[in-house]
Amino acid sequence: MSVFFKPVISMINYFQQLNIVILLNILAIFISVRLTAQDNPDYEQYHQAVAAAEKLMVAENYREALQVYEQLFNNYDFIFLQEYQISTQLAWYLNEQQKAINYLKKGMLAGWELKSIRKNKYLSPLRKGKNWKLIKKEYPKLNSQYRSNLNLQLRERLKKMFRKDQRKAIRAFFTFGEKTKARYAEKKFAPHSERQMAELSEILSVYGYPGEKLIGNNFWASTILSHHNSISEAYVKKDRLYPNLKPALKAALKKGQISPFEFALIDDWHLTVKSDRTVPTYGILDPIASEDLSKVNERRKTAFLSLVEIRNGLVDIQKKKGIDFYLPGHTWLGDKIKIN
Repeated sequence: MSVFFKPVISMINYFQQLNIVILLNILAIFISVRLTAQDNPDYEQYHQAVAAAEKLMVAENYREALQVYEQLFNNYDFIFLQEYQISTQLAWYLNEQQKAINYLKKGMLAGWELKSIRKNKYLSPLRKGKNWKLIKKEYPKLNSQYRSNLNLQLRERLKKMFRKDQRKAIRAFFTFGEKTKARYAEKKFAPHSERQMAELSEILSVYGYPGEKLIGNNFWASTILSHHNSISEAYVKKDRLYPNLKPALKAALKKGQISPFEFALIDDWHLTVKSDRTVPTYGILDPIASEDLSKVNERRKTAFLSLVEIRNGLVDIQKKKGIDFYLPGHTWLGDKIKIN
């Protein structure tokens, strides 16, 4: 059955109170991050620290969560924008207004755009404060500095690849019938996708993964790869291009070039389509059977994603406190990852 570009359409309260074992684990992560990041930035430790911060937030230990993020800021040169977005709001919630402004500016240096900041309802009081006009005046300089750190030539190259991919993919939406869609995907889209994969392989070998760190975009490359992995069950079963590329993606994950969600999304498509939705994946594309929850969580750990319970707990905190955690895939999954 073809699933080519198919649209991607309760948990108990978790971690009410952290016990001493969890606190000791977090302390161990702190030490590991400090020792690792100084000489050889290994983002496995980075993502484990983020997962620890998310546990703390679900347990409503916001000050401790902010301290975890601050530890990252002190030890890593490259920080994913999401961490600054969350830290700005945590600092504001804790009434540390100057710290919130500082993290907001760091977020701008990491690509946080004014239009996105204006959409954040939780930060509306900050935007009404006396400092907002000064922050807006600084924005062009901060954004210019952010762009100077990107590979803009590579960014333009990926943008063209993405647009080419979209033009090819859009035709599938106007093709009726599963067999016709599969035939189009295998006969028309697949040759194009194989050329895209060859180009991505070259880019990975020369520059690394073209994501947020290198080009300031975490959508184009992952979409191209996800499209390739969703051509058809028959195609994906015999495909060797993605399996050959996967080790480079795993290496990019440890280098901080690709986020855990991007990696998991790409791989989720491959596993989902190849198995015709019969094996537990990462819980991104489809609801989870309750008996598969532990298997899904084990797989999520391999990509350094938080457990399903934690991710769903963050949704609860968003509703309760109004803080936007910028959860990737939120619009696809709905409020929570569904468990049947």
